[in-house]
Amino acid sequence: MDGVNDTKTALVTGANKGIGLAIARGLGARGFRVAVGARDEDRRAAAVEGLRAEGVDAFGVALDVTDDASVAAAAQALEREAGRLDVLVNNAGIAGRTDGGAQDPTTLDLDVLRTVLDTNVLGVVRVTNAVLPLLLRAPAPRIVNLSSTMGSLGLQAGPILAAYAPSKTMLNGITTQYARRLADTPVVVNAACPGYVATDFTGHDGPRTPEEGAAVVLRLATLPDDGPRGGFFDDGGVVPW
Repeated sequence: MDGVNDTKTALVTGANKGIGLAIARGLGARGFRVAVGARDEDRRAAAVEGLRAEGVDAFGVALDVTDDASVAAAAQALEREAGRLDVLVNNAGIAGRTDGGAQDPTTLDLDVLRTVLDTNVLGVVRVTNAVLPLLLRAPAPRIVNLSSTMGSLGLQAGPILAAYAPSKTMLNGITTQYARRLADTPVVVNAACPGYVATDFTGHDGPRTPEEGAAVVLRLATLPDDGPRGGFFDDGGVVPW
């Protein structure tokens, strides 16, 4: 496949809006063909149309990271469409409900916790393992997991959100496990915090633009072969665990 087509392909999950869309746009500007992974068919189609209008070589992939069958079908679609995968950005994530003390640790709603973990942690594992054979076909594959400083045990940043914050702590732990397991392969795995970005996710309250949030992700997605592995980074550099 490489000899026929040397175009690099990237999959961005949750790429129909916000930071995910900005990441897709940035990868497209860097010459990647971008697979826009999203659940909602209309939003996915609109995102692809918008990216193409901007000159990005984009195509849509139906992808619900919480659904095994959807993830498997997405991996098959990527194999048919591209034959390999050069970059995986696990961007899809949810904050979870907060009403009625749902994320106060003393009144934590376990259904909310399960729902958040299913997307933010299990979803990353589902997608990563489904497309790993495609990544291993690429000469310089990269995986970037979208984390948050709220998951840092050292910083303990942000409001108390006892489902969301620990989901990112666990994601950081999973990231290091992948990095260790894949240490003797070309696959470079890291976690990124985009910062407090103005998106639907934050009620457009953040001081940073999606493009600013995407910058650290784009850097990690295009690291050289001797770049860092198993790290946690934001614009300022290494984030404490």
